[in-house]
Amino acid sequence: MLINWLKAQDAVDAGAELADSFPRQTTGEVIRKFLHDATEELRSRKLNFYRRVRFANAFRWRLLEKGVAVETAHDVTQTLLINISALGPVAAAPVAAAPASDPDTTSTTARIRFDRKSVDALLLRADESAARGAYLEAVELYREYTGARPKDAAGFNNLGATLTRLGRYEDARQQLHTALALNPRNAEALFNVGNLRLMMGRYADAENSFRRAAGLQQTDPLIRTQLGEALANQRQLDKARAEFEKVLKTNPRFAPALAGLGTVARSAGRFTEAEQAYRRALEVDPVLPAALIGLALSRRMTKADSGWIADVEKVAANTSSPPEEANLRFAIGKCYDDLGSHAQAFDNYKRANELLKPLAVAYDERGHSRFVNDMIIAYTPEALSRAKADGAASTRPVFVVGMPRSGTSLLEQILASHPSVAGVGEMDFWSDEFRSDEARIRKALLPQEQRQKIAANYLHVLKSREPDADYVVEKTPVNADHLGLIHSVFPNARIIYVQRDPIDTCLSCYFQNFSMALNYTFDLNDLAEYYRQHERLMAHWRKVLPPGTLLDVPYEELVSDQETWTRKILAHLDLEWDVRCLKFNENPRPVVTASSWQVRQRMYGDSVKRWRNYSKFIEPLRKLQRV
Repeated sequence: MLINWLKAQDAVDAGAELADSFPRQTTGEVIRKFLHDATEELRSRKLNFYRRVRFANAFRWRLLEKGVAVETAHDVTQTLLINISALGPVAAAPVAAAPASDPDTTSTTARIRFDRKSVDALLLRADESAARGAYLEAVELYREYTGARPKDAAGFNNLGATLTRLGRYEDARQQLHTALALNPRNAEALFNVGNLRLMMGRYADAENSFRRAAGLQQTDPLIRTQLGEALANQRQLDKARAEFEKVLKTNPRFAPALAGLGTVARSAGRFTEAEQAYRRALEVDPVLPAALIGLALSRRMTKADSGWIADVEKVAANTSSPPEEANLRFAIGKCYDDLGSHAQAFDNYKRANELLKPLAVAYDERGHSRFVNDMIIAYTPEALSRAKADGAASTRPVFVVGMPRSGTSLLEQILASHPSVAGVGEMDFWSDEFRSDEARIRKALLPQEQRQKIAANYLHVLKSREPDADYVVEKTPVNADHLGLIHSVFPNARIIYVQRDPIDTCLSCYFQNFSMALNYTFDLNDLAEYYRQHERLMAHWRKVLPPGTLLDVPYEELVSDQETWTRKILAHLDLEWDVRCLKFNENPRPVVTASSWQVRQRMYGDSVKRWRNYSKFIEPLRKLQRV
């Protein structure tokens, strides 16, 4: 009839084919017949949730490609998706393009009565709830379904995907683990695990999941697009671009892939190109969060962007996903901050953090204090002096540390502009090492053999990423916690600590959309307490690390006297002066941190004492103020 259906994994192709048969006339009766025929055909195929969503996405993108009005494409797709998820009669389509007086187009999607005793109907009800964004309702239905059918991987997969949308990541991880245990070749579950890891900032793990999913469903454009996102977040911009272009070759108006090209361009410092890519994505899908947010991150917003604010406010108000709303609120806050509307900016930043805080593991103030105590007790001058004799001799690694948002990206960019230096951005290496042997690391230096093995592994990682540079800079802020471990492994490595005004630092953290791992950034009181412990630990490292190991760089002084401090930084590494370090903003190297825009600008002092614009909102941070 309408669809030349081949196999279930061809859902994307079938969705596009159905859209190609969409009638040119959009009168109520014509659309009603189209939906009726399509629904009857699709119901007979008994698609699972994942394939229904893939089918619907492909159907909607192709409608937009054909020039169908955005609202019409959305309404028809939503009605079709609900119809094929439901039991009972086919619902009518609320088609926006039809005249309001047409009686055939005024009815909204009907709620379907289900047989509550039927387990099959239970799954269909859950799918229907998820499809219309009623995620809490869907979670309860999926739990009921998985209780009735504990061997069905689809139920656990759908439950995990829905929990991810709600930001309940640990619960989602457990459900998706169960789905894969039941069916290790479940492409849907692999894709959802990839999404979960992407949201948690575990980009290499996300890449692995997406590659496995793509191996099972090679033509799925969304899997390829998400793979590109994982690669982009690892600074592998050429590989990311290749994935996005592969999708666009067969789906030239696939909005997520167009937005992905924007992200690649932005990370490479090509902001005009990035904005153009985001706008192309928004031409196809005007409410795509990734493109709306990408625009705000590509430049300083102006009064001419009032339309952008209205559009994003509408999307934020309509989403049922707390993480998605938080992402949008951070972008709105950034826009208002650019405009100097500080009260409105703070309201949106506060809303974003209030959405995220309940989703994260609570910040453990006492636990963090105990960790700092353990570092002070274990890593004494006497203990660290022993590392000189049996640690690795290499001076190749350079560690730039500090609080998040303190200027570590700027300092890495300055150093990486020297011809003898390369930067690798942020890595999880030392945090992973700490977690793998936390109990012993908190008590004493690791045995020599183990430290030598860690050194060899780390040098191998650096070699694989930057094979030629004399020095390689890693700028992971949290490595400030691990300087005892790092020095015990690389006693000859140089460390640079960037110290920014504590209130500016903490406020900038509060304004940044960090991963759930940085759980202290969602609350001003937690931020103030975390900073106090951070400062206490850094004071200890200054006392116990040998002279010449650690250089303190005051951010404000670097900004006001760039050349003097750049010379001091280079001298700390025994590097000769190079004027290119003053032109760091011209360096085209990839930057994927939150500072990707800032490090492409000339040195500026706008961020110094920025907190004064928000003074009346940040009482918990005021106690950090220095005389």
